[in-house]
Amino acid sequence: MNAIIYKSTGSWYLAKGADGQFYQSRARGVFKVDGITSTNPIAVGDEVEIVLEEGEERSAVITSIADRKNYVARVSPHNKHQHHIIASNLDQSLLLVTLTTPKTSLGFIDRFLVSSASFHIPAILVFNKSDLYRKKEMALFDRYREIYTAAGYPVFLISVQDKTGLTPVKELLTNHITLLSGHSGVGKSSFINALFPDFQLRTSEVSEWSGKGLHTTTFAEMFDLPEGGSLIDTPGLREFGLVDISRQELSHYFPEMLQLLPDCRYNDCMHINESDCAVKAGLAHGTVSEERYISYRTILDSLSEKSY
Repeated sequence: MNAIIYKSTGSWYLAKGADGQFYQSRARGVFKVDGITSTNPIAVGDEVEIVLEEGEERSAVITSIADRKNYVARVSPHNKHQHHIIASNLDQSLLLVTLTTPKTSLGFIDRFLVSSASFHIPAILVFNKSDLYRKKEMALFDRYREIYTAAGYPVFLISVQDKTGLTPVKELLTNHITLLSGHSGVGKSSFINALFPDFQLRTSEVSEWSGKGLHTTTFAEMFDLPEGGSLIDTPGLREFGLVDISRQELSHYFPEMLQLLPDCRYNDCMHINESDCAVKAGLAHGTVSEERYISYRTILDSLSEKSY
């Protein structure tokens, strides 16, 4: 029977069969998919083939995995030489951001956007907790909105607490498979509950002493949306390790830089000290923001000469 993986714990999987029923499933043998070394070869969103186990109610064995349309992965937090696949077969990704309690760094935002671009997945930025924003945070949001809108990303400002700004975001999710990500404490579960009250996901608070979120979602899990489409909730991420991106191609994943690359004098321009660099000219003229260029240089410095 064909099925789709809705939850993965690493040892067992929740698969929704073509009959609409959910089956607790285990993998048969070892799967190696897409030729990558992964800590979790079966991921949420995977299309699989399952065989029902005799004498066991709602239990099945996963026998094969279909080719993926795409997937998002990060460096495994336990082994930098291995990938951890977050989810597969996505239409878009949504990063939930907060500028206070806790504050999401621009570096984290840009790493997420680079990763989404490298896997050819359109990304959306949603800034939450606007009810807590004072003049300083609103000024910062206005600047971020200017930067990311110019780079081609949809940007939204919402308050889950006040239930403001949610309607246009909900419309974007309908009839799409969307990966929802963000730091712990940014309000992912509350965001889902506000949009789709029937889910009633468990929510967390932000630690008073650290200002960081407390984990509630332990494993990625997919939810079907009432009006069509699915939302994949992911564990809160404190960092986002990029995979399979070389120093030479990094600028390809900054849309505002990508359109300038043909005008660089050198094909292998790294946009640092080279002469006749269109990206540096764009920085001088304001078509490339200083903030994004600093992110580019920071990420560039973190990458090895060869992608891993």
